[in-house]
Amino acid sequence: MTNSELQTRRLAATPRGVGVMCDFYAERAENASLWDVEGREYIDFAAGIAVVNTGHRHPRVVAAITAQLQRFTHTAYQIVPYESVVALAERLNALVPISGLTKTAFFTTGAEAVENAIKIARAYTGRSGVIAFGGAFHGRTLMTLALTGKIVPYKVGFGPFPSEVFHVPFPSTLQGVATADSLAAIAHLFKADIDPKRVAAIIIEPVQGEGGFNIAPTDLMKGLRALCDEHGIVMIADEVQTGFARTGKLFSMQHHGVEPDLITMAKSLAGGMPLSAVAGRAAIMDAPAPGGLGGTYAGNPLAVASAHAVLDIMQDEKLCERAAALGEKLTARLLAAKESNHGIAEVRAQGSMVAIEFRNAAGGPDADAVRRVQERSLAQGLLLLSCGVYGNVIRFLYPLTIPDALFDRALAILDKVLEA
Repeated sequence: MTNSELQTRRLAATPRGVGVMCDFYAERAENASLWDVEGREYIDFAAGIAVVNTGHRHPRVVAAITAQLQRFTHTAYQIVPYESVVALAERLNALVPISGLTKTAFFTTGAEAVENAIKIARAYTGRSGVIAFGGAFHGRTLMTLALTGKIVPYKVGFGPFPSEVFHVPFPSTLQGVATADSLAAIAHLFKADIDPKRVAAIIIEPVQGEGGFNIAPTDLMKGLRALCDEHGIVMIADEVQTGFARTGKLFSMQHHGVEPDLITMAKSLAGGMPLSAVAGRAAIMDAPAPGGLGGTYAGNPLAVASAHAVLDIMQDEKLCERAAALGEKLTARLLAAKESNHGIAEVRAQGSMVAIEFRNAAGGPDADAVRRVQERSLAQGLLLLSCGVYGNVIRFLYPLTIPDALFDRALAILDKVLEA
């Protein structure tokens, strides 16, 4: 079986709407390495889009799933519950950066978590309006697409979207948007488009994922918290991509000392198994009536077992500290490359959530430069992802368990590519 044969079969059997970046096919994976069906090794700086922060097939994750597989695979938690879900909710309630009594509900995907966070906020406030940010990515359901602030490829052809969703600019040095501009845009919304008494929630990614790894300033978070307190609005932190040690802390909101009311999580929560969650203040979480939340596979026992192992690994292997150290090392190399590669307009980093943005000589977004870096890196066995509203950002999402020697090998490839 070859990559070419599989590519022909894929194009014939699956729709073009499911975009696939690579033209090679995975055969196996271990920690931060992937091998395709033809035996070629790749250093994985994508981690399943920040899903395997604990690496591919971590032995403790494999053992936890295997043990649960011997007990049962599915009862539907809403029909016959099981202790592991209760225990995981207790653990997350103690870990999320929200004081006071908290509760957690489980779902399957990040989009489901966001969708349910909006439902919970609306049930609690009795309001319908939602404020999100330009460049945001919150999922591919119709509600989460309405929240998402990027048209191509996510929203093209899928409207109309749910109403009463409003977008304001996200702070960006390169785009000349300051925190004051973002807060002023919200103030203008309250004057021109929606009464703040009709706003249920403000939702924000502490670091925008698909939007380009733009890092929210602390003064923005404090300003949003103050606005939410003033008007009785629920503040939602979407930590689907930032969560679970990626930024050097378990949750990115911990960098700001600002508490959200609700926090969404998924991706690396279960180390490669489908599991998501919404955690938040108990009074808000309890607003929906029984049966208003849930899903057939929500809190799948195999995924929950994996999540328990992930939390153990993150604590025992000190992955928050490792994320900070690896990110610092990578950032230093990228800043050095920026000195000679004038196409690199900015290096952005929070822990191991690191990105470089490319601009052309005229100062415009340079998506072509990103494609060249990706292609040349892949030719040398390094898998990189792009992002950004204009596709001109490369993001680095290696497993936090990557061996030092492999990390250094990847950085050497990156050095050569950026020099070229």
